[in-house]
This record gives sequence, C-alpha cells and structure tokens, in this order.
Amino acid sequence: MTPAAFNAFCATLPQSTHVVQWGGADVWKVGGKVFAIAGFVEEIGLSVSFKVTPIGYEILSDAEGCRPAPYLASRGMKWIQARGIADTDLMDHVRGSYDIIVAALPKKTRRELGLL
Repeated sequence: MTPAAFNAFCATLPQSTHVVQWGGADVWKVGGKVFAIAGFVEEIGLSVSFKVTPIGYEILSDAEGCRPAPYLASRGMKWIQARGIADTDLMDHVRGSYDIIVAALPKKTRRELGLL
C-alpha cells in the first residue's frame, strides 16, 4: 500500500483527523486519540502501527510482517507494527484499531462526534 492510499483509507473513517508529527509520521486520530501511525522509508516501504486487542496482540506479535510496535509495546501498550502485509489485511487491522479507540472514548465525546 502506498502512503497516499493509506491516508485516503484513513480519511474515510468517520471523524478521523490527520496530523504529521514525530519526524514526519502520518498520525491518524479520532476524538483526539491515536488509532494509526504510518511512516514511509524508500528502502523499507510503508510501516503502520495500530492498536489491537490483547488476543490480537498475541496472535500478530509472531505473524509474518508484524511485530510489537517499537516504543508503544515496550510501554505495555497493545500496538503492532506491520510492513508488507496485504492491503486488505492492513485496512482491516486499522479499522479494528479505530473501532477500539472509538469504543474507549467517553460517551459524551462519541455523542459530540456523532459516533453513537
């Protein structure tokens, strides 16, 4: 997946916002909370970190193209970094991360964003 295709996909998620931070990473948020972080290096390609459930973390930690996300997983957070996985799988994981973050937002925030 190209960075442009990744950003276009994330932009379709309701109330998602985009900022570039942390050394040029594309950071996607909903309700002010991060659900995906993408970076691109010519030699490596697109690398995307996303939040997962505890079970998803156990499964994806050892899956091909995936690893615990640097900096995030080392702090006890359940985040996976993926490179070179199928576009449809990546979109499914990012959508799952988005759903986890939305579900954790306070009800008032979800209501204000029209996500209830």
